[in-house]
Amino acid sequence: MAVQFDHTIVSARDNRESAEFLAKILGLEVGTPWGPFVPVATDNGVTLDFVSAPPESIVPQHYAFLISDEEFDAAFARIEADGIQYFADPRMEHLGEINHHHGGRGLYFLDPAGHGMEIITRPYGSR
Repeated sequence: MAVQFDHTIVSARDNRESAEFLAKILGLEVGTPWGPFVPVATDNGVTLDFVSAPPESIVPQHYAFLISDEEFDAAFARIEADGIQYFADPRMEHLGEINHHHGGRGLYFLDPAGHGMEIITRPYGSR
């Protein structure tokens, strides 16, 4: 078997709130809770298992999602409809802008726990 990334645990103030937030933006489903985890599986089989944690123990992480142009349009529409702040850059200095890196489109936003989320339509280094 080839090495494949299977899942990761994502700390959240409220595991269900964070899982539902990401699933809504990306057009995914929230899975059946398992123990303390609320899972969201991506189309390539990687699962983000959200777990509730004390806010002071949450270290903000970065999660990037490669999506199609059509999925970007839909996600972007949901972000705008929900009034979620988005940025063209990871330092979050270019509010209300998207980027066009690598011949595609991308943007950054924060989830309810403060994790940096990124959606891109082209992998880094592509053209």
